[in-house]
Amino acid sequence: MTPQPNPQVGAAVKAADRKHVFHSWSAQELIDPLAVAGAEGSYFWDYDGNRYLDFTSGLVYTNIGYQHPKVVAAIQEQAGKMTTFAPAFAIESRSEAARLIAERTPGDLDKIFFTNAGADAVEHALRMARLHTGRPKVLSAYRSYHGGTQQAINATGDPRRWASDTGTAGVVRFWAPFLYRSRFYAETEEQECARALEHLESTIQFEGPGTIAAIILETVPGTAGIMLPPKGYLAGVREICDRYGIVFILDEVMAGFGRTGKWFAADLYDVTPDLLTFAKGVNSGYVPLGGVAISSAIAETFAKRPYPGGLTYSGHPLACAAAVATINVMEEEGIVAHAAKLGSEIIEPALRDLAERHPSVGEVRGVGMFWALELVRDRSTREPLVPYNAAGEANAPMAAFGAAAKANGLWPFINMNRTHVVPALNITESEAKEGLSALDVALAAADEHVA
Repeated sequence: MTPQPNPQVGAAVKAADRKHVFHSWSAQELIDPLAVAGAEGSYFWDYDGNRYLDFTSGLVYTNIGYQHPKVVAAIQEQAGKMTTFAPAFAIESRSEAARLIAERTPGDLDKIFFTNAGADAVEHALRMARLHTGRPKVLSAYRSYHGGTQQAINATGDPRRWASDTGTAGVVRFWAPFLYRSRFYAETEEQECARALEHLESTIQFEGPGTIAAIILETVPGTAGIMLPPKGYLAGVREICDRYGIVFILDEVMAGFGRTGKWFAADLYDVTPDLLTFAKGVNSGYVPLGGVAISSAIAETFAKRPYPGGLTYSGHPLACAAAVATINVMEEEGIVAHAAKLGSEIIEPALRDLAERHPSVGEVRGVGMFWALELVRDRSTREPLVPYNAAGEANAPMAAFGAAAKANGLWPFINMNRTHVVPALNITESEAKEGLSALDVALAAADEHVA
């Protein structure tokens, strides 16, 4: 679709937003939200007719792009048939969505508990683990994000947790592996893996294995920086959990449904958790939906014992119809395989070339359509381009980079001293190259701050 400028409408939309909408994660008077007029495929546009290639996939959820006609039609058809119905009943779209998801989850994760989003999926996974084990504590990693609700934010390992962390949520944090900024003085991936597993087991021993209900990890951490776990790490965590009777939870809210070039990132590592959380890409975010995929052992805990939890909109028919259509579209169009191929043949080589030419790029890492560039002031010392949790003037170099990307028609995903490359999984080769070219130009703004 060709954007049609309409500045008057845009001004009205912006004025109403500024007067009435309270935005998340923001100081309300310090933000200037873009008024968006429309979106299609990998692009969106404003009311002035400016078009942007979305390298954020919305918020890493529009895995099949905006306005896919088959998913839009499925939502319309479901709305004409049954807009909503209570979760205690068997509904066609809900049953079919659960079946299609269970067919793709690893191992015996064959029961699906539907939630409204990823955060409440994490909330319920933690509740299930505690009830299943009768234990109070949860172990989670620094450099992680699990959602904004009470338990999920306390399980998070980045600064967004701080304002809500009362220290009473029963969460203990540990360091997961990340060789580029190793906490274990490791020099190889093998050392990083072994030392991270030793650190995790020591944490368990000092906390008391009999007090720990679950370990929760993002299979591939997302907003924290897309740090792929080293070979053997997740299998090692699985073995530790089995040895101590701890529930292993993998958070695939961001990494799931094709983002890594596999249906689930767990498939990259041949590991099956006890619980797996999902949301976002399950229906490309067209209607809010999340869930927990549950192992047979945990499902058995609640076979004759009521599970004390639920949501009014659990398995909402419109959301589930969108999930059914999205999964079917991904199969029909080979989108997961496309993400893997484009990632390895186009995205990765181009990003590594950018790293060679731009001194602000300290490291490139990722897989499929899930990539991050670590931006630095000094490659030799690995000093970040901006300080940890920088704001205001301290964050000026990243702000300049972001502004340069937008000026070149690219909407970037920026978090601290990293930019992520997370486009729609079905982005075309030419669109990907367009975005990478704009990224090349934008990185020049970051280079200006290199020591």
